[in-house]
Amino acid sequence: MADLPIVLILLGIAVAGVAVAVRYRSDMRAARERIERSGSRVARTDYGSIEYARVGSGYPVLVVHGNAGGFDQGLMLAGRTIDPRFQVIAPSRFGYPGSPMPPAASVAMQADAFACLLDALAIEQAAVVGYSAGSASAIQFALRYPERVSALVLVEPVAPGKGPVMPKSIFTIFFTNNFIYWATVTYFQPIVGGAWAGVPRGKRLTPKDKAEVRMLLSSLLPVSARIDGSSFDIYVSTPGLLNDQEGNDYPFGTIRAPTLVVSAVDDPLALHENARALVRKIPGARLLAVPGGGHMLLGHDEEVRQGITEFLYDNGIPGPSTNQKEK
Repeated sequence: MADLPIVLILLGIAVAGVAVAVRYRSDMRAARERIERSGSRVARTDYGSIEYARVGSGYPVLVVHGNAGGFDQGLMLAGRTIDPRFQVIAPSRFGYPGSPMPPAASVAMQADAFACLLDALAIEQAAVVGYSAGSASAIQFALRYPERVSALVLVEPVAPGKGPVMPKSIFTIFFTNNFIYWATVTYFQPIVGGAWAGVPRGKRLTPKDKAEVRMLLSSLLPVSARIDGSSFDIYVSTPGLLNDQEGNDYPFGTIRAPTLVVSAVDDPLALHENARALVRKIPGARLLAVPGGGHMLLGHDEEVRQGITEFLYDNGIPGPSTNQKEK
């Protein structure tokens, strides 16, 4: 009888282990089904396969996702910040789901791949919206193909200046293994979730905010399908843009497209001071300063959506008419 407590403890551990395994398999299955249901397609280009999703039938908007994303993240971000009456084209960048990393990849090469994708879709010109780390290739596309970019919108962009870079040990441990990442964001989200999602320290989250953070972190699964792209973003493209103070690789002063920069004043990842400096570098650029919400712009989706819509409309891009808005 003295061994009974030990037996019960072992039994409890076994039951808990089974429960964790069942939940993990269920969540991973849901993540893969979410991607499969997104209606994505694959374009064959000179830069390899590009997986993309296309939603809507209005004026085309090329949506460039952020770090640890993919076309699926692009759709999610567009759903929050782009008026649904525009047409969204959301590709996976190099190293993300359905878009393999080519040899000797560069941000400029990614911009060229965007041009190939638009060619494949018979789209001559589009508005471009780059989110977070996606700002690097969005800017390069505007620089390399000015005649194809009717407007440029940069949401919480990486920009020259100071900025945090994830230690390689953290990336290797948590962002390369599906189970470890899942277990961390599932059972320790209050500890790591805020930092990884760019929530300002000390910010009190509403239940809706918490749900949005949880959704974003879950949308990164499977992280194993995003390793190459995330590594490139964190250790190549982002530092390259942060450190380009002189505009050698990104000559901002030559950008011809009307430009809007959207930045939360309390963003701990893409610093607001960098966004303000970026606006001064780009001729005629506008700044939409969001008074809170961190990197995810929590609680400000409608404000941002309206700001982007009005900016596009003001620059001659066909958008929702007054009558359409009233419906």
